Amino acid sequence: MTSLNTTDAAFNPFGGDGPPGPSPSARWLAVAAVTLGIFSIVTTEILPIGLLDEIGSGFGVSDGTAGLMMTMPGLLAAVCAPLTTAATARVDRRLMLCLFMSLLLVANLLVAAAPGYWLVLVSRVLVGVVIGGFWSIAIGLAERLVPSGSVRRATAVIFSAVPLGSVLGVPAGTFIGNAAGWRTAFVVMSAFTLAVLILTFLVVPPLPPTGTTGLRVLSGLVKEVNTRFALLLTFLVVLAHFGTYTYVAPFLHDVTGAGPHLTTIALLAYGVAGIAGNFLGGTIIGRHPRAVFGAVASVIAAVTLLLPVAGRRPVVALVLLIVWGLAYGAVPLCSQTWFIKAAPAAPEAASVLFTASFQASLSLGALAGGAVLDRTSPSAVMVCGGLVAVLTVLAAGVHFARRLDWPRWPGRDH
Repeated sequence: MTSLNTTDAAFNPFGGDGPPGPSPSARWLAVAAVTLGIFSIVTTEILPIGLLDEIGSGFGVSDGTAGLMMTMPGLLAAVCAPLTTAATARVDRRLMLCLFMSLLLVANLLVAAAPGYWLVLVSRVLVGVVIGGFWSIAIGLAERLVPSGSVRRATAVIFSAVPLGSVLGVPAGTFIGNAAGWRTAFVVMSAFTLAVLILTFLVVPPLPPTGTTGLRVLSGLVKEVNTRFALLLTFLVVLAHFGTYTYVAPFLHDVTGAGPHLTTIALLAYGVAGIAGNFLGGTIIGRHPRAVFGAVASVIAAVTLLLPVAGRRPVVALVLLIVWGLAYGAVPLCSQTWFIKAAPAAPEAASVLFTASFQASLSLGALAGGAVLDRTSPSAVMVCGGLVAVLTVLAAGVHFARRLDWPRWPGRDH
């Protein structure tokens, strides 16, 4: 079995830089379909954050138990990312993209029609399978859909769906849920997913497999010290973030005294700040990955520790959420860059490790935050998350103090 470096990136169904193929608009329409697919996945995954109180009340479960909607997808995605990479290496990629979009459609419809909370959790299992599977395939598709000179831009477009899901998807879903009921938000999400499925089928070309992918390279990467630090830092900072952000709506309701409209505005402001943080971090992360990681972890620690003290005033809470969004917007890029720099010879394998570790940490953070919330209060959740973020800062400092050098990254920017 060959390494991940011999997979999808080796073949361009549109002809790449060879003979003339479809027009540039056709190529970019395929990129747009993949981007919209990721957008729908990200939005579906984190949509419950803004509707946690409403869904929990609808089924008569606590906020902590409702937080399982965030835990289930992350755990399944962490398992499915490497397994799907290996198991579907010989299956046409367009077929797999359509299959995962179909599963996402079913998952959203199940939530919209669920008579009991157990069926909601079943649907979230399907969401986890989709996250792990779709991401493991979508990571390398830019190189197959556009000429080599446009790969960097196409990759940026595809990954822009992640912050956009937070900025547009969650606030819009929260607004719909508050106006017409939380089930309606999932009905709308189902309709959007169906549209993306049809678009993917129509505009994405056949993507026959070009090689097999083994898991041996993944286990080899974990033995590298820089990869282990990437795993540790990702675990800590994502645990801190989603252990608190998952329950930011209950905090705004119970501590700040915010109503539905102010909560929607706060989430929107957070999301917009996240996009700004993503681009801001991208300008400096390549040259200073340790410093950026330490800085964003420090800000997350400061904000989550300050919220219980100063977040009772709506204006202060809103400002702190904007600062939080700026910091966290750079976290996924920091983590992914750290993994790729730690494994420059196997960037696809590094991306799979990033996806698996990120999703596992997300789910454990939501689970831990829910357990704390059920036993204490939203303020205690923020304090616990802040302390974990402090540990992230200390771990980044240890890495810097040990002066662990990055391996050379041939053919790439810093």
